[in-house]
Amino acid sequence: MIVTQLTALPKGRYRVEMEDSTSFVLYRGELAKLDIREGGEVPEETLRRIKEEILPLRAKKRVLNLLQRRDYTTAGLREKLREGGYPEVCIEEAVVYAASYGYVDDARYAEDFIRCQMEKRSRRRIEQDLMKKGISRELVDGIFERLAADGMSQDEEQMIRALLKKKNFDGRTATGQEKQRMYAFLYRRGFHTETISRALLLDIT
Repeated sequence: MIVTQLTALPKGRYRVEMEDSTSFVLYRGELAKLDIREGGEVPEETLRRIKEEILPLRAKKRVLNLLQRRDYTTAGLREKLREGGYPEVCIEEAVVYAASYGYVDDARYAEDFIRCQMEKRSRRRIEQDLMKKGISRELVDGIFERLAADGMSQDEEQMIRALLKKKNFDGRTATGQEKQRMYAFLYRRGFHTETISRALLLDIT
């Protein structure tokens, strides 16, 4: 199969585009070792080795390297590997590999995140943050329910009171415009409208 284009990337890497519209990323030294050049033909055995040996092994190493630095969700790992130009089949193989050893676990990630943030952020805000990371609402709901059963629940009204006190906001003396601005601020934080309305009327001093 013919190489239609080589595109230089950072850190000595090159995107190799083939005539069948597939592409993959190799390092400069690998290009030389495998005799891959623009306009040249790549033997089927070399392509097989790249796709079945070189790239899958590198994707697994990349995943482990990422997880050494911090936790990721499976969706987060997939995105990082896509940024690295790995084919989807290699991405899935690497993520499954990491999950099989317990290196990546969306449920564990979500629970740790919730435990860390539940006294700082509203439930809605936590849900939004986790869903952006690829965690399903069903999984998040299940964790909240289990934590509540263990006696760990949020008091969002008290959280709002703490925020109001931090901002020196007194609902007894605030003007209508000041209350509207504070209402908007709290709503953006993900608090429910009914809870905000109640909290803004409380004596917070």
